[in-house]
Amino acid sequence: MTKKRASPLQRLIDRLLPKVPNFFALLHEQCVQVAHTTERLAEYMESADPGVGEHIKRDEHDADRVKVRNLHALNEAFSTPIDREDIYRTIQALDDVVNYCKTTVNEMAVLGVAPDKYCLEMAVYMKNGVDALVQGFAILGADPKAAIPHADAARKAERKVEKLYRAAIADLFQGDNYLDMFKRREIYRHLSNAADRVATCANTLHDVVVKIC
Repeated sequence: MTKKRASPLQRLIDRLLPKVPNFFALLHEQCVQVAHTTERLAEYMESADPGVGEHIKRDEHDADRVKVRNLHALNEAFSTPIDREDIYRTIQALDDVVNYCKTTVNEMAVLGVAPDKYCLEMAVYMKNGVDALVQGFAILGADPKAAIPHADAARKAERKVEKLYRAAIADLFQGDNYLDMFKRREIYRHLSNAADRVATCANTLHDVVVKIC
């Protein structure tokens, strides 16, 4: 079937008032991509399977493509349904989570650090936080106020990671294996930084709801 051509008037309107990308869907899709990576990170911290670590490295390339696509859509958009800065901040923070996941796995391999209970628990809480973001951004466009509990859940997950981070550092420096101390501190710090970015997304999600409503 031949596609019907738009009328000259419609083509003029499309040029003057281009369609606005569905940023709610784009951000949700990016959240789903990040959730896939954090799930793999939790799996890696439980199994120490190098194959899972390789998957995380490949995930980072997929996440980069999603980030670039979303940034391009933002840069080219004539208008946006929510504040441009909020969209940009969310895109960057979500990408940072994936980058920290990859960096964590890379450095564990290079430094010869095996996962421990703190790594696993922090990874699980971070996964829970990202899962909450997935749910929040999924309904942001249709029911903004309903996204607030999910933003709160993501922030709560970040606080649990920070609590574990402090406990891990306190426990770590009780021994006398200083080389291991400094290696593990770097790993814990990456996980803590990743959780910080989850909180950034949660705070932005909450800000967006306040502005919309």
